[in-house]
Amino acid sequence: MSPSDLGAIWLTLKLACVTTALLLLIGTPIAWWLARSDSFWKGPVGAVVALPIVLPPTVIGFYLLVAMGPNGPVGQFTQALGLGVLPFTFAGLVVASVFYSLPFVVQPLQNAFEAIGERPLEVAATLRASPLDAFFSVALPLARPGYLTATVLGFAHTVGEFGVVLMIGGNIPDETRVVSVQIYDHVEAMDYAQAHWLAAGMLVFSFLVLLALYTLNPSGRRR
Repeated sequence: MSPSDLGAIWLTLKLACVTTALLLLIGTPIAWWLARSDSFWKGPVGAVVALPIVLPPTVIGFYLLVAMGPNGPVGQFTQALGLGVLPFTFAGLVVASVFYSLPFVVQPLQNAFEAIGERPLEVAATLRASPLDAFFSVALPLARPGYLTATVLGFAHTVGEFGVVLMIGGNIPDETRVVSVQIYDHVEAMDYAQAHWLAAGMLVFSFLVLLALYTLNPSGRRR
């Protein structure tokens, strides 16, 4: 593999790790609220979270590009903070990846929290555990299979992104050029040998991820 290929692989893994960590932090309270709330807003919020599943990646990328651009609300806010604009930077890729992979983390967590039911939390309450204590000592351990599924899916989905990262990050070596964009470059240059190496690596990686998910999480497989 060429140095540019290795750089794209390293950047992709870095992006996937950072995005997955942020998704778990952001997705946990969202999933917990969706699993336990009876509010009218549960439906609209759930629909917004699930939008990336049905929307074309280029649509999400376009609106994120507008929002984070110099004239967009997010772009004006980041410029006011002295951070510049996020498009065509690694930080912009992270923000776009978090939006695009959000349902692949929130939905497994929501299902795991809903499967716990009320009984374990009620028992914890009778033992004088506060809601926060009950969450960390009861809900999180019982939701461990959901966290495994969410982590694997969030990481793998981020690795496989193309349309969103191309719209937001462009094609800057060692800055925004991830593996999927590198494959696209090789195909455009008719360098099919290098494209085969990277594409085959992605295929093997995807298979191993799914194999690990179905092997390490048999309860999820049965569901």
